[in-house]
Amino acid sequence: MPKLNLSADEVLTTTRAVRKRLDLDRALDMDDIRQCLEIALQGPSGSNSQGWSFVLVTDREKIEAIAEYYQQAFAEYEAGPHQPTRHHVEDPSMAKTQERVLDSAQHLAARLGKMPALLIPCCNGRADIPGLPLSATASMFGSILPAVWSFMLAARERGIGTCWTTLHLQYEREIGALLGIPPDQMQVALIPMAYTIGTDFKQAPRKSLDSVLHINRW
Repeated sequence: MPKLNLSADEVLTTTRAVRKRLDLDRALDMDDIRQCLEIALQGPSGSNSQGWSFVLVTDREKIEAIAEYYQQAFAEYEAGPHQPTRHHVEDPSMAKTQERVLDSAQHLAARLGKMPALLIPCCNGRADIPGLPLSATASMFGSILPAVWSFMLAARERGIGTCWTTLHLQYEREIGALLGIPPDQMQVALIPMAYTIGTDFKQAPRKSLDSVLHINRW
């Protein structure tokens, strides 16, 4: 797909978690995906370790199997205390926004098995080791998050919608076995992707900067 030629600021402020406006009937161009991954590899990592791997899943049976695990995890999440409508309860003005977030999450869960592709970024090593210091855990995630976000930004520029999800990690072992991911490689996310229906994504409402900014001390 031709690039959208967005400015850097436009890409950074309009890359949304896209769960609904996805063309599930259109095949992804592998050249587009490879370009996005090449850009991802330019992301920084601690000590320049580059301890990342990316599992791209395009096989329909595997996508459907992963979707079944995801849907099981989503059912637990939806019934639990952390689903979107349980957040910002002190602010009634956020109610409709959170309802839309839940609706889009439900939409994604129901259609995950129809996605053209899924991307699972992995770290070399595990963060779930008892006694591992916070600095080590932060370094591991900090060494792959920039790369994955770069992938998502590059996808936006190419008309591809993405969304960072993690619910499948409740079944990380089972999905790892399905895909042959070694146990010492930690899956950190599941990124569904498809070309978007339209490309006119806009900035989202956010808390004001002054409400979250602390200068020199909290």
